[in-house]
Amino acid sequence: MAFPVRDLSEARAFYGDLLGCPEGRSSDDWVDFDFFGHQIVAHLSPDEAGHKAHNQVDGDSVPVRHFGAILPMKEWRKLADRLTAEKISFIIEPGIRFEGLPGEQATFFFLDPSGNALEFKAFHDDAAIFAR
Repeated sequence: MAFPVRDLSEARAFYGDLLGCPEGRSSDDWVDFDFFGHQIVAHLSPDEAGHKAHNQVDGDSVPVRHFGAILPMKEWRKLADRLTAEKISFIIEPGIRFEGLPGEQATFFFLDPSGNALEFKAFHDDAAIFAR
């Protein structure tokens, strides 16, 4: 996943320091991160960062353009607690979506400093990830 950011130092502080994603290769224009076992690349593109459109999902206004990770429930709770302690402004607060239905999941959304929307979710049962 490659995405635009307005400032690489800001991206390093957010993804590396706050989220704990180890940094990989980099140049003056981009930086790789190990995003919970997946490679993401922050590309310097200050005029392109951010999102606008939303869709309704289980009563929430979800940013159309977003990315994130599925974490084990224990790690999801730990990250949600850390972000809450850091006073991150959530787009969608940590909670349960599709409660009691196939695909029930814990989820939350927030923005990185460049306005890119991130979603982190967890399932009690990984078999529910693609349940209908």
